[in-house]
Amino acid sequence: MTCYCYLMECANGAYYAGWTTDPQRRLRVHNRGKGARYIRLNGPARLVYLEELPDKISALKREYEIKQLTHQAKARLVTDKKKNLLRQPAYSPQPASPLAAGEVFTVIAPGRVNLLGEHVDYNDGVVLPAAIDRFVQLRVKVLAEPVLQLHALDLGAETSLSLTELKEKRDLTGLPLPGYACYPAGVAWALQEAGRPTPGLRVSYRSNIPIGAGLSSSAAVSVGFALAWQHAGGWQMDPLALAKACQLAENEYVGVKSGLMDQFACLFGQEGHALQFDTRSLDWEPLPLPPEVTLVIADSGVRRNLACSAYNARRAECEEALRLLSAWQPGLTSLRDISPELLQEFLPQLPEPVGRRARHVVEEIARVQLAGQYLKAADINAFGQLMYASHTSLRDLYEVSCPELDVLVEEAAKLTGCFGARLSGAGFGGCTINLVDRRHARAFIRDLSERYQQKTSKKALIYRCEASRGAHLATKEEAALLDAV
Repeated sequence: MTCYCYLMECANGAYYAGWTTDPQRRLRVHNRGKGARYIRLNGPARLVYLEELPDKISALKREYEIKQLTHQAKARLVTDKKKNLLRQPAYSPQPASPLAAGEVFTVIAPGRVNLLGEHVDYNDGVVLPAAIDRFVQLRVKVLAEPVLQLHALDLGAETSLSLTELKEKRDLTGLPLPGYACYPAGVAWALQEAGRPTPGLRVSYRSNIPIGAGLSSSAAVSVGFALAWQHAGGWQMDPLALAKACQLAENEYVGVKSGLMDQFACLFGQEGHALQFDTRSLDWEPLPLPPEVTLVIADSGVRRNLACSAYNARRAECEEALRLLSAWQPGLTSLRDISPELLQEFLPQLPEPVGRRARHVVEEIARVQLAGQYLKAADINAFGQLMYASHTSLRDLYEVSCPELDVLVEEAAKLTGCFGARLSGAGFGGCTINLVDRRHARAFIRDLSERYQQKTSKKALIYRCEASRGAHLATKEEAALLDAV
């Protein structure tokens, strides 16, 4: 039985050491006041260190060793990328055996919001996403034949395709694959390119993530199918490599030039945390969201398709900015290499709109780096101001907002309890993300809905959500609860 030793950092800065078989469950127990007395008195706590042990005896021994360490020595453990599993994007459990035909299981893959760092992931920037408790649920049955049978329950649509002829992008009848089938097919193609077997599957799936709303429903689908094939095939891939395979599927098979942020957030999400993710170094750090704050999603009802929007055009404009800047400043590899000060020097020489695109990217990266400091200091007011500034930049410099999104942000800023608001996702429609005081959340949702309808004559779907865990295999109990809904 796999066990874990952990360190939790309390609100007073002290470390609490323990062992468990389920770290996230243990964290919830502690923060609900049902665990250690020390955390009850000095919490809430956050999980900052995790070390895997092969059995209970080993865990108890290691727990004793950690408890004897000084505060400084424990702090060094927290930052140790070799020992701390939370610092290892490459961590994964040992591979299992392939499943036999007829085996059935369930996969849960969440959507995501991006608190800050929009349109910088494909520019080697730093982003700040969080997985949310809106998800895709996949009910999977292993087949004996190399065929993918898809039943998209929300669409009322079914199709089947051969897993040996994926490059053709056609179903078993010879017709072109429908759009919803391209993402799972693309994932199978990418996994095969990586040398991973993709056994035949029958998958019925549904989602409570609004499609086309900027909450990464497509990434959730891709990640969910990747986990399904991993489990069914009995192989294990480094989680970061799995995220990259899903990104490759979107980039090369579907034709959407997305960055890595969406897939990363869907896989690596942690309950109650945002993820500060450096898309260049691939380093990442979970940052706790203040417990007094909840996330409110406001869906404008304006839909967009990334593959046919100006998304790819914005990427091209960033590439053009880099090409021009590299001629004046050799050695640049991405817009990440440009400081705000250096950009101001060269900005007059950049044509429009290329200059404005570059300015957004450079300043947005700086905002994310500053935001991490604010979250660590629990300065939610300062963090919220960065969200407003980000929206202004996306509206005026990157030009990916729309009137409906602007109304949602402008009206949210007038309401009691709102710390910050901005569009979330690629833009051109979709959602805004609002950081709201829990005590005012109900009134905020009611008032924002009324104001939006008055201003636009449209109805917004507005709801609360929480930062959640990443994609995973559902337990039998979890699957039964979901099936009952």
